[in-house]
Amino acid sequence: MPQRNVVSWSGMIYGYAQLGEFEEALTLFKQALYERLDVNDFTFSSVVQVCANSTLLQLGKQIHGLCFKTNYDMSSFVGSSLISLYSKCGVIGGSYRVFDEACVKNLGMWNAMLIACAQHSQTEKVFDLFKQMEGLGIKPNFITFLCVLYACSHAGLVEKGKHYFKLMKEYGIEPGDQHYASLVDLFGRAGFFELGPVSLGLHVLLSNAYAAAGRYEDAAKARKMLRDRGIKKETGLSWVEEGNKVHTFAAGDRSHAKAKEIYRKLEELGDEMERAGYIADTSFVQREVNGEEKNQTIRYHNERLAVAFGLITFPSDRPISVMKNLRICGDCHTAIMSKCTGRVIIVRDNNRFYHFEDGKCSCGDYW
Repeated sequence: MPQRNVVSWSGMIYGYAQLGEFEEALTLFKQALYERLDVNDFTFSSVVQVCANSTLLQLGKQIHGLCFKTNYDMSSFVGSSLISLYSKCGVIGGSYRVFDEACVKNLGMWNAMLIACAQHSQTEKVFDLFKQMEGLGIKPNFITFLCVLYACSHAGLVEKGKHYFKLMKEYGIEPGDQHYASLVDLFGRAGFFELGPVSLGLHVLLSNAYAAAGRYEDAAKARKMLRDRGIKKETGLSWVEEGNKVHTFAAGDRSHAKAKEIYRKLEELGDEMERAGYIADTSFVQREVNGEEKNQTIRYHNERLAVAFGLITFPSDRPISVMKNLRICGDCHTAIMSKCTGRVIIVRDNNRFYHFEDGKCSCGDYW
């Protein structure tokens, strides 16, 4: 391309971001800065969203600072991405600050704040924000209602969900597939539905249920059905960001440079939790091993390794934020770890955020 301008650079960065090519998007952005090329709010919005989707909090903060210096932080496009950044990285307070400091809030910013609150189990705040929107005469769109229905689903608020679903028609919004899916999810979580045709997720669920009941032969058959279909279960991973480096852990992983310290801390923490009355729920171990091996397997789950790394790495007043690619293990969801350590522990799985503090979880154990 003979001549490149802000439009072409921004378009390329946005394209990489949309394709999930996050490293390429960041590299191009750094090149643009190095060559002292002009960038605009659309460019910053795309790059901040890359940091959000990659949970790169420290880099995102640096770019936020650059937005502030160039006054692009006042843009609603950038503001929406910044809200998403802090929310997805487990810093909901940062999302509130961006939202509250914005001089002009467009619908995109309101929606970004709604989904941030919903994902962090701040359900009442979702309803409060929706009322504020109505009071200000801001008309919600289909995304707004998706956010609210998501909040209702994850809090088990069936009647509230039905109310907002009906309210869509008053605003002239025709429910789409995603709205119906949210409603089905709401009813399903509340126990109103029985399982229908078996899907991939249900095959895995069936295998886990068999294992939890001690029917390991049946569990093996269910897993074989997946293998026969050429489907592999995704490996569970947890990761923690330290500075500009991401530390990733798999269950039983001993490859980390601080593995000895991490496992020593886990042993100490496990003993302390047991003294506080914790009993491992070994039903979450999905293979046939003896009792002691089950306890060891539970103790070395990837999210616990990540938490232990945070305990030995971060100062005591800093929350430990752990990101996961799969759903959090039921035994690891126990909040006693936060009580024994006296730390705030934030875990994001593939569905939502869990804030553990003083032995309690923000989800109210409805998850």
